[in-house]
Amino acid sequence: MVDFRASLANAAPDAALSPPLAALWWARKGDWDQAHKIVQDESDAYSAWVHAYLHRVEGDLGNAGYWYRRAGQPVASDTVEAEWERIVSALLV
Repeated sequence: MVDFRASLANAAPDAALSPPLAALWWARKGDWDQAHKIVQDESDAYSAWVHAYLHRVEGDLGNAGYWYRRAGQPVASDTVEAEWERIVSALLV
């Protein structure tokens, strides 16, 4: 997690990051559109979870709910910051 956080000082994410982690990297940098582009065409559960998170950040809770179901995850009820941390932690295992 420390290395991932430190990489946020860079201009771009590490090319070796998985699509969901790259999307979370861009999301933390404030580039929602870039983050969304990365996960919108991915079909794995982690990408769906990140996709849900992004729509939650956007305020589109109906769309977020759809993606949480696709991801097999409960709808988040904590802060978006806490959810970001939780997803990153799950992906870095």
